[in-house]
Amino acid sequence: MNKVDLVEVVAKETGHSKKDAEKVLEVVLGTLTKALSKGQPVKLAGFGAFTVRNRKARIGVKPGTTEKIKIPATKVVGFKASKTLKEKVR
Repeated sequence: MNKVDLVEVVAKETGHSKKDAEKVLEVVLGTLTKALSKGQPVKLAGFGAFTVRNRKARIGVKPGTTEKIKIPATKVVGFKASKTLKEKVR
């Protein structure tokens, strides 16, 4: 499922236009993005939790040349599915 498919489902289920459904989805995704960019976790009951995790700097190997390179520390988004979501997927 991609964003277009999701907009279609939301529009159909709510009885609103695709344009309105897309606008709502954009606001929701924008709000999630802003919270995560500030380092705030986002918890959605029955779905899961998005968190910002720190990945330490490390030494890696450049493919093809076996040259060692330094990979800088970075922040990544992590997701942990809720118990409810895990049960429904099984």
